Amino acid sequence: MKDIKERENQTVVTEFLFLGFSNHPELQGLFFLIFLVVYLVTLLGNLLILTAIRINPVLHTPMYYFLSNLSFLDICYTSTTVPIILVNFFQEKKTITYEGCLSQIFFLVTFAGSECVLLAAMAYDRFIAICHPLHYPVLMSKRICTYLAAGSWLCGVVNSLTHTGLTATLTLCGPNQISHFLCDIPLLLKLSCSDTSVNEVALYVSSATIGLSPCLFTAVSYMLTISAILKIQSAQGRKKAFSTCASHLTVVVIYYGTINFNYDQPSSGYSLDVVILVSVLFCIVTPMLNPIIYSLRNKEVKVALKKLYEGYIYLVIPVFK
Repeated sequence: MKDIKERENQTVVTEFLFLGFSNHPELQGLFFLIFLVVYLVTLLGNLLILTAIRINPVLHTPMYYFLSNLSFLDICYTSTTVPIILVNFFQEKKTITYEGCLSQIFFLVTFAGSECVLLAAMAYDRFIAICHPLHYPVLMSKRICTYLAAGSWLCGVVNSLTHTGLTATLTLCGPNQISHFLCDIPLLLKLSCSDTSVNEVALYVSSATIGLSPCLFTAVSYMLTISAILKIQSAQGRKKAFSTCASHLTVVVIYYGTINFNYDQPSSGYSLDVVILVSVLFCIVTPMLNPIIYSLRNKEVKVALKKLYEGYIYLVIPVFK
């Protein structure tokens, strides 16, 4: 109680100072270049996926409908953090306002939660396609796909509104320093002068419902799917069936691997550099890898991107003649 009263007497926080890259001031220019390139590749890759799916009728299927939602989520997710990071590289004091911090938390939690549920929906789609192919047109109709995608977004928004609302009720006192390059709920809880037990319970509930449950559902779906693939007698048939879910399985492993390492690491024992590196992998690198994985491992996407490139060349070359 005494410690809480002492902190309550301190100046109320109106802005936050990021310390994420403060250990390496001599590398600010290099970091800016790396983050800029990764961000541009992320935007370009996901926009190409979106465009290819949009203009190619062959890709107007449930699997690619979910993939287009995933690409849009990745664009939104990385755009919530990277532009602010790039601007701060040129600032002596890398700050963000209290309102800006809450806004960043809202969008980060929304997109991260939506992606967890969406990946589970994509796993369900592959399970139905391989284990129940005759019922696929009915079980994965356009209406059901729309409901699943909308449900993913709704889960993310409701979860985010809950956490952002609870975080906004906290009384935050100095110091206003965040040992990171972005705002996150656990980081703000450390700066709170008020009771955070409700926030912590909400985080545990969210981890179980939005994090763990979709992860377990995805894992079970793929265990059943892989089991069904192994029962296919033809080697060519097994290869073709596995190729339809290999890209998504790779994305799932990378996403859940980085998110678990990012949020389940012990509170002590890791240096700031390690924490920052893991967060960069999860928040910035993973959204860049998704379109690369799908374009390299998916024949239909590669064909669609090739047609998109050929169409672009066909339109551009006459202009320069």
